[in-house]
Amino acid sequence: MNAGEPAASAPSARAFVFRALRHRNFRLFFSGQLISLVGTWMQSVAQSWLAYRLTGSAAMLGLVGFAGQIPAFLLAPAGGVVADRFDKRRLLVATQGASMVLALVLAGLTLAGRVNVHLILLLASMLGLVNAFDVPVRQAFVVEMVGREDLLNAIALNSSVFNGARIVGPAIAGVLVARVGEGWCFLVNGVSYLAVIAGLAAMRLAPVARRREHAPPLESLREGLRHVWGNRPVRALLALLGVVSLTGMPYVVLMPIFADRILHGGPRGLGLLMGATGVGALVGALTLAGRRGGIRGLGGWVAGSAAGLGLFLVAFSQSTRFWLSAALLVPVGLCMMVEMAASNTVIQSLVPDALRGRVMAAYAMMFLGMAPFGALFAGAVAARIGAPPTVAIGGAACALAALVFWRRLGPLREEARQIVVALQAAGGEPAEQASGAASSLVPRG
Repeated sequence: MNAGEPAASAPSARAFVFRALRHRNFRLFFSGQLISLVGTWMQSVAQSWLAYRLTGSAAMLGLVGFAGQIPAFLLAPAGGVVADRFDKRRLLVATQGASMVLALVLAGLTLAGRVNVHLILLLASMLGLVNAFDVPVRQAFVVEMVGREDLLNAIALNSSVFNGARIVGPAIAGVLVARVGEGWCFLVNGVSYLAVIAGLAAMRLAPVARRREHAPPLESLREGLRHVWGNRPVRALLALLGVVSLTGMPYVVLMPIFADRILHGGPRGLGLLMGATGVGALVGALTLAGRRGGIRGLGGWVAGSAAGLGLFLVAFSQSTRFWLSAALLVPVGLCMMVEMAASNTVIQSLVPDALRGRVMAAYAMMFLGMAPFGALFAGAVAARIGAPPTVAIGGAACALAALVFWRRLGPLREEARQIVVALQAAGGEPAEQASGAASSLVPRG
């Protein structure tokens, strides 16, 4: 089924939640991701534990996180330019293949007993380089698979598979690390990329009209950045996302310390804690997927979820009981996912197709690119004052940023409406969709 095919009338609640899966290409993509992301989360947990086992250092955990994510901040704009100029499916095959090679190299080094923290840093930075191109291409590719009418649902379902894998992957990793070591997690991840590559190869995509780019790449990059800076609703959403990534998300890199020193759970405990975050995120993703009314009111969801993330992180930082900590991580995951996916959806509804890759590169810079600075800072601060106070400070900063964003929602309403009306005139979007997007930054009463 192609992106433009109409949906069946009066769909059931279940059909409505999973409506993006009516598109064959998205089904292939979704299935491949379901397998591959389990491996990705296995590697993430195993790599953190390996770095912690080799060094016992909070600062080193922050440095590994920094190395893996800083390329997204530096090179995501270049990835956006590439996404807007070239075939996205071919680009994704290339990035997924490169990620597979890196995972297999890490597996070989670990299983051979030749791994050290310097090699972990090198391979993490190389994977970050690949992701700097993969993320904007992947985000911009969604609309080509499902069309604009199912974009919100597709983003939510993408997030659900990402976070479903976050439940399964860390749990499997915890067992494998405890029994046979980290190397097998890296090996499983490397093999899992074949599922995504096979799904991409099997897609049947309609030809996409691409604007011929005569401007130099640097000028194309400037064009995208100028658009982001001049679009106040998008700029406000990206600013909040950047603060959340900088101050809230670094709790993840400190999780081995909580699992080992504070909650005494070891590698299995680390897997359970990460899985608890995934449970909440999965619930949040499915809630968004089943949400009716398009993107109307999502601005309020963005503000509320960012505030909730901060407050629950503060509560988590004060817990010394394992199961209470795990329970608190469920709403942390839910709020994190809703803030990320709702921001993604609104931003994609406020940008033209010709600039989508470059704008989503800015999204990647804020979502992934700010995280390494937060990881490095959190690791250094935690080495001095401890992990719990560090997470509490970050949570409080998230809540404060959410309050500032909430107070600015009203003034952004008219500007968002004008942007959507202009996009409707240029692209022929349905009036109902335009009306919903115009109200997307305004909370429902």
